[in-house]
Amino acid sequence: MLLRASGRLTDTKPKLLVDGGVENFHGAVNELVESGVLKRVLARTEITFSNSLIESWWRVLKHQWLYLNTLDTVSSVRTLVTFYVQEHNTHLPHSAFRGQTPDEMYFRTGKEISRQLERARKAARDARKEVNRKNSCPTCEPLTAISA
Repeated sequence: MLLRASGRLTDTKPKLLVDGGVENFHGAVNELVESGVLKRVLARTEITFSNSLIESWWRVLKHQWLYLNTLDTVSSVRTLVTFYVQEHNTHLPHSAFRGQTPDEMYFRTGKEISRQLERARKAARDARKEVNRKNSCPTCEPLTAISA
């Protein structure tokens, strides 16, 4: 596949941007790199940017969704991927988006969500402090009485 893709480029040696995964460092790829057909560029080592965000997304898709289901036909894989992408974009909040889903971030419809979450965190923290202050500790009570 790499040979076919690189065969269409006539004016430059193609660069293959890779991460440290085993799929990028094995006999067939090494042979192409050593033959001079393409240049392998290691992300985050030889260059400052990478495709690690999408690599991470694919890893989650595979390990937390696809591999938990039966993958016996191309149709079932398509259905599962379509479902996951839909759920990911519309229902799964992301910490990098301060609790917004990717769609809310993209369409700018979730601006209030991070403020709502912050208010909820503060209310939960205050409630937890109040409960903890009302609880007594038999071990600490004598110490409190002595220091008072």
